[in-house]
Amino acid sequence: MQEKPKIGDIAPDFELKDQDGKTVKLSDFRGKKVLLSFHPLAFTEVCKGQMQQLDSLVDELEKLNTVAFGISVDAVPTKKAWAQQMGIKKLRMLSDFWPHGEVARKYGVFREKDGFSERANIIVDEEGKIIFYKVYELRLLPDFNEILNFLRG
Repeated sequence: MQEKPKIGDIAPDFELKDQDGKTVKLSDFRGKKVLLSFHPLAFTEVCKGQMQQLDSLVDELEKLNTVAFGISVDAVPTKKAWAQQMGIKKLRMLSDFWPHGEVARKYGVFREKDGFSERANIIVDEEGKIIFYKVYELRLLPDFNEILNFLRG
């Protein structure tokens, strides 16, 4: 059983590639809040809604000193094709493909029996501490107003 990080814990650092093959390292974003929006799989309806909604909020989140990333176990070429199909313009979508689901495991949201992550939103503060952690039912779209209200404090 994986250890689930708690509010106040230092967020596990990671390096993943985005849909364009560019490396993203969590610790490079110290001084900003980071929203890690985990979703199970590309090319699925609820995940599509989650990523499109998040893409539409990138500027709003930026005003709140927050950078957002969509994360799933899909490979980089899959993320790229899916982002293009959805018309994603600003959101960086990260590939937790190999080692398979390693970042999801570090954050306690990997579903071993399914081979993909939970649907979850985790917010890391400017110092690298986890300040928000919520797992959603797989079939439900996360409430991003809840995230915005939390960030507005």
